[in-house]
Amino acid sequence: MERFVFATKEELGQAAAEAAAREIVAAIQTSGQANIILATGASQFATLEHLTVYREIDFSAVVMFHLDEYIGLGMEHPASFRKYLKERFVDRVGSLKAYYFINGDTADPAAECRRLNELIRAHPIDVALVGIGENGHLAFNDPPADFETEEPYLIVELDEKCRRQQFGEGWFPALKDVPRKAISMSIRQILKSQIIIVSVPDQRKAQAVKGALEGPVTSLCPSSILQRHPNCGIYLDLESASLLTSCD
Repeated sequence: MERFVFATKEELGQAAAEAAAREIVAAIQTSGQANIILATGASQFATLEHLTVYREIDFSAVVMFHLDEYIGLGMEHPASFRKYLKERFVDRVGSLKAYYFINGDTADPAAECRRLNELIRAHPIDVALVGIGENGHLAFNDPPADFETEEPYLIVELDEKCRRQQFGEGWFPALKDVPRKAISMSIRQILKSQIIIVSVPDQRKAQAVKGALEGPVTSLCPSSILQRHPNCGIYLDLESASLLTSCD
């Protein structure tokens, strides 16, 4: 795992987007298309803003999956990750080759997982853009995370710290409004990505960053599993890196 520390979250986002753009362009040149995973949330604001303006990327050759979605939340809800990605990515880049949203408000979440599993198994992922939660989660795999399942998508329970993060970021009017279940991409599926680019700004993520980068690999800090990925870059600002004992 390589780590990169920048003075501001804007610089972090630009650098992470540049790294992602290079890998997406390379995948298109090699394979004719690039299969990517996008995360959502406040940590991805700057990264996606910069990524969407890269003229070098032929977005008509890009297939997009996303990490997770709340169960029971419609796309019109302000906290919907489908809404987030439509407004912050899909609508900005024009015509994608394909994009596959998680339908969190489906009447049958298990069937939705099966649908997504078939799709992503047919699209080996070139580049994944992800974040780290305040509780160390990766996607919505809260601690103790399942490190063993080979299923690409699964139904998960959100722990209280995760739900408090979503409320604290302003996505919901009250903690009670934050859903308790979600469909999430699994840990093993994320690790199958050829390249993983991790954007993590803000002081509130500092303890999770320290656990992920300098602690043991443990399901109690799910993002610590990134230490085992051979092509993972983590992009930090001074605040999120403030508890690390050493930085590149």
